[in-house]
Amino acid sequence: MSNNTPSSSIILRNITKSFGSLQVLKGIDLDIAQGEVVSIVGPSGAGKTTLLQIMGTLDRADSGSIIINGTDISSLKNQALARFRNQHIGFVFQFHQLLPEFTALENITIPALIAGRSQREARQRAEELLDFMGLSDRAAHKPAELSGGEKQRVAVARALVNHPAVILADEPSGSLDSANKAELHALFFRLRDEMGQTFVIVTHDEELAKTTDRTIQMKDGKTLSWAL
Repeated sequence: MSNNTPSSSIILRNITKSFGSLQVLKGIDLDIAQGEVVSIVGPSGAGKTTLLQIMGTLDRADSGSIIINGTDISSLKNQALARFRNQHIGFVFQFHQLLPEFTALENITIPALIAGRSQREARQRAEELLDFMGLSDRAAHKPAELSGGEKQRVAVARALVNHPAVILADEPSGSLDSANKAELHALFFRLRDEMGQTFVIVTHDEELAKTTDRTIQMKDGKTLSWAL
């Protein structure tokens, strides 16, 4: 598989976010390099998921700037923001969020079709990713017919279909057993090594955090960063 992932970085400056009188993020500064696998850890309520949602353009910060792949997304209007999200950001959620009425192949093609790619091009890319994931024989199966590990690999393939600048993962292995968890974690690093893919992963999994290039510890709406 060719490496079409664009050179990119994520730059966050002075990101703040409040919900009513509760300030959840208190001036976050963060730089993530292209090809880096970064974990974000910390206690519940520390602001991890809020930060990930803002980074993924699913929510807006109260102040500060976010630059992804050279674009200042803080200044984008809603329609342009949605287009940027579709083309440059991939998401992997704890419970995969696959559409139950569509096959594995169809689930993967959906973001590519939304991006305006032809049915043929989207299908070809989806088939390529299913092969990479070792799931070619599951292409015609719907989510209910897949194991938990297979569902999450399909979700990763869907996140990759538009050659995103970054994949944001929120507790991606939280619902998996030990074997599938280890397989998913190994997949992230294989994607980094073979495609130069960037990952930002919110996790409570200490073993995963220990293997990432860098861990961002969040506490009381602020960050501490160190390499492991």
